[in-house]
Amino acid sequence: MTTDLPPPKIIISTGEPAGIGPDIVLQAATKAWPAHLIAVGDRNLLATRAAALGLSINLGAYTATDAATAHVAGELPSIDIPLRADCYPGVLNAANAGYVLAQLDLATAMCQAGEAAAMVTAPVQKSVINDAGIPFLGHTEYLATKTDTPHVVMMLASGDLRVTLATTHL
Repeated sequence: MTTDLPPPKIIISTGEPAGIGPDIVLQAATKAWPAHLIAVGDRNLLATRAAALGLSINLGAYTATDAATAHVAGELPSIDIPLRADCYPGVLNAANAGYVLAQLDLATAMCQAGEAAAMVTAPVQKSVINDAGIPFLGHTEYLATKTDTPHVVMMLASGDLRVTLATTHL
């Protein structure tokens, strides 16, 4: 039995701009996927990182009216959120903490509005967010607060294996 449903739109935060997150998102964009991938982050940063990695990625602009289509290798629709401060790989800057959280806020809003079916989050550096004076324990707790969800767990999944954590970040 086949369905005529469009592929799901998946919003992907690019995470800590000085970290591995942008690189992971760009590497994922080099492969075809049965979902409509949408990156959220600084488009100039992504273009610079793609060039540094030797990746040919077309970073087009995403709009809410874009039809959901399967991801084409080498294409990456994106929503541009400008960095708050200059960024260099491996050099953390607390001035970009708000930028990191703005990605999560936008991705959450898109999921809550039904514009995206799921969210994938690239790694963040919790200490940088805390250094900016923003209390942050991790993605799980942040998203629980944003969605007013009283009880959450982090689950890791691979094939038939599902594991939930007994504790949160300590």
